[in-house]
Order: sequence, then C-alpha cells, then structure tokens
Amino acid sequence: MLATVGLLAACANGAQLGEERGELENFRLCYNIVTTNDAVQGPLSREADLEVFSDLIRAEVDRRFGRYDGDRLYHIAIHIDAYVLAVPGVPLVASPRSALIMSVNVWDDAAGEVLNDEHKQMTVLESLSGSSVVGSGLTQSAEEQMQTLSQNAAIRIENWLVENPQWFETAADGDDAASDADAEATDEAVGEAAGDDTAEDDALAEAPRPARAASEDRCAQS
Repeated sequence: MLATVGLLAACANGAQLGEERGELENFRLCYNIVTTNDAVQGPLSREADLEVFSDLIRAEVDRRFGRYDGDRLYHIAIHIDAYVLAVPGVPLVASPRSALIMSVNVWDDAAGEVLNDEHKQMTVLESLSGSSVVGSGLTQSAEEQMQTLSQNAAIRIENWLVENPQWFETAADGDDAASDADAEATDEAVGEAAGDDTAEDDALAEAPRPARAASEDRCAQS
C-alpha cells in the first residue's frame, strides 16, 4: 500500500481552517482519541515519535472540529496504520513525499454506536509547497512533517464527514437524547471505540481516554 502513495493525488491543505461547513451545524466534538499500536514505518522514512505524532493529530482534530458548537456529541477515533516521513533525496529526482495512512471511526454519543459500517482508511499526503516540492526531507524536520500531515488528516476527516450529512441530521424526537447524553454513554462510546475482532479494533477499543480539558469542557456542555 505504501508503495503506491507517491502515485496518489495531493490531498487538501489543512493549515487554514476555512469556513465552517454547514453540513456539520449539529456536530459537537466530545472525545478524539488516536492510537498507534503496530503502526508501520514505511520504507525510506525517518522514524516518527509516535507519541508526538498522536498528540499533533489530536491537537489538529481539536482545532478543526472544536469550532463546531452543535447540539449532538460525537467522538472521533483514529488509528495510525502506517507513515512515511520523507528523508533527504536528490531534488527533483528522488525526493519522496511524506504520507500517513490512518483508519477512522465516528461515534454518535447519544445513540452509543459507530456511524460508519467499517473503518474508513485514508491516505494523507503532505501539501505541495515551495519547500516540499523538492522534498520535505531536505527542508523540514520530522516534527514539521508530522505537523503538516496532522493538519491534512484533520481536513480529510472533515471532508469525509461532510460527504455523509445523514449522520448529523437531528430528528425532533432525538434532540433531548442528544442534550441529555450522560457520562455513562460517553465512557461506553469511547471505551468501545471501534467495532470488530481484529487486532486494530482491539487497539482502538482498549485505548485509554486521554485527559484533555478542552474535550472535557465540550462534553460537559451537552
């Protein structure tokens, strides 16, 4: 899979938030978790500090989705499947691009269930820029590469959610359930976090919930 990354089209640049998406007007992020169990370091890649990488992804998901202040709580669970942090190459000849492969689930807190039938696996590429067109391995540190991938991962998730507006349509009789979602439903949704019996599912399901004040505040406001 990683061998084909260089053939994929460049993904959206997530550095800028842009306007809020109308399809997500009912959305409010509660918890977002990122797990890294068995993450694969791709060929010709720098080694990533997975703890730093997961923190960066969480921060970018919070930054992008924390601006939505809808009436229904949702949780986003992400697993880092594989990554490439480009190493220095020969400019314009052998300059690899950084990439992230991740699996994503979205939970409806009030319903206590995952919205997507299967994990959504996404391949995210670094944005093309004046510095990365000659290979980000020559111009950026590993943390800068992870930051760019994290920003692009967040906007990729946002675009995916916008493609599924039916997930966020609030029926009149569901409003009270959304506003009264309690800590027990929240803990159950985050604790289950995935779906089937694969090792990756178990990693998502068993991941401890990080202590994040921003998420706690959002969940408490429900």
